[in-house]
Amino acid sequence: MVARVIKSDGGVEQAYVAGLVRVRAAAGAVFCDGSGRVLLVHPVYKDEWEIPGGTLELGESPMAACVREVKEELGLCVRVGSLLCVDWVPPRPAWDGGLMFVFDGGMLSPAQIESIRLDPAELDQIAFVGPSDLASVLVPRLARRVAAGLATAAGAVYLEDGADVRDG
Repeated sequence: MVARVIKSDGGVEQAYVAGLVRVRAAAGAVFCDGSGRVLLVHPVYKDEWEIPGGTLELGESPMAACVREVKEELGLCVRVGSLLCVDWVPPRPAWDGGLMFVFDGGMLSPAQIESIRLDPAELDQIAFVGPSDLASVLVPRLARRVAAGLATAAGAVYLEDGADVRDG
């Protein structure tokens, strides 16, 4: 619904939209080791595995948030590569809908893996998991999101709740 409001200080018309969509946004990266296994992290505040990353801060881009979160969580200063996918997550009780950005973290060298230092306020474990085992470790929507990201070599793919919607 659009409401038109005439400002009293000069008569400038501005349109205000009631009920704008609100979304949360987060960004993460898919990092692999030399064997092609995916780096997963275990947050201390929930009993689910994730990819490194987190919520965007006010005014922060998805890529900047991803780089910041990787540094905070793992102590790694990295440049992430291209966007692998964006996933629209529908709203559910206690959460607005969300846009989840997944970037290509590339392959971590043995030295980078050895240098990982977990932030104990955020993470208590990491694991490298083979792509075929992701569905048994991650929540279904994140497993689908990571699998779709790993499968795209020609750029980003648009997802809704972890599903590729290009084929209807």
